[in-house]
Amino acid sequence: MPLNTAMVGASTDAITHDVDARWIMAYAAGIGDGNPRYLDTQAHTVIAHPLFPVCLEWPVILTSRRLPGYESVTAAESARGVHAAHDLHLYKPIAAGMRLTTRATVIGLERIKPGAAQTTRLDTVDQTGALVCRTYQVGISRGVDVAGAPVVGEQAPDVPRLDATPASLQRISIPVPANAAHVYTECARIWNPIHTDRKVALAAGLPDIILHGTATLALAVSRLVERYLGGDPTRVRRLGGRFTAMVSMPSTLTLEILGRTNDTLFFTVQTQDGASAFSGGFLSYI
Repeated sequence: MPLNTAMVGASTDAITHDVDARWIMAYAAGIGDGNPRYLDTQAHTVIAHPLFPVCLEWPVILTSRRLPGYESVTAAESARGVHAAHDLHLYKPIAAGMRLTTRATVIGLERIKPGAAQTTRLDTVDQTGALVCRTYQVGISRGVDVAGAPVVGEQAPDVPRLDATPASLQRISIPVPANAAHVYTECARIWNPIHTDRKVALAAGLPDIILHGTATLALAVSRLVERYLGGDPTRVRRLGGRFTAMVSMPSTLTLEILGRTNDTLFFTVQTQDGASAFSGGFLSYI
């Protein structure tokens, strides 16, 4: 059944989280990142990994499926949805003790060859109402049509592009253990059964359970912060790219650095079969 363009411009109710050190530490542990900035409660207030906002955003993404225009989509069709692209803007680091509120707004919906492509803006603010982070996320409902009159919504910003010819500056191996999706699910508090329940994954048309796209991206970002930013995640200001292939477990990923400007790293993540799991990757920093 189709998604309806009536949803464009609609927002979810806001969801508030109290971010504590335990959640921040769990997220870092879930991707095997031992950076003391995420773990050492004695040295300082722990801060969150740059990809931690996905933990806050997941509940409102689920809530967005109850917006007007989504009601005709079946549970089976919803299970076939995939995270296609991500563009996260970080305005201030997330630290233990912060109370953060997140809301989702659908800003675009169009029919593309694989199905319905929905663009959602996710805004997270602190207790004062100041914007902490904003994500532009594209999801594709495979095999789902789009109904309703075309709606011109908000345009997502252009993402950084590498002007020069890509050249492999460095290749970094990233092992992915067999239980990576189960560990990430619990540590991030992102419960999507296609990542942990083989029966559900097979019913959705997948070959098996697969690693979360945000886990793949987080693994890459951890290496970039360590190798290029002196281990300081507070320097990250923007990151994103496109999820373009599934990651099986166990396996070994390869992070390939394709270029670097004064403030942006460009990269891809490849599966051990040579497919591009994450393409058009960028990480901007100060």
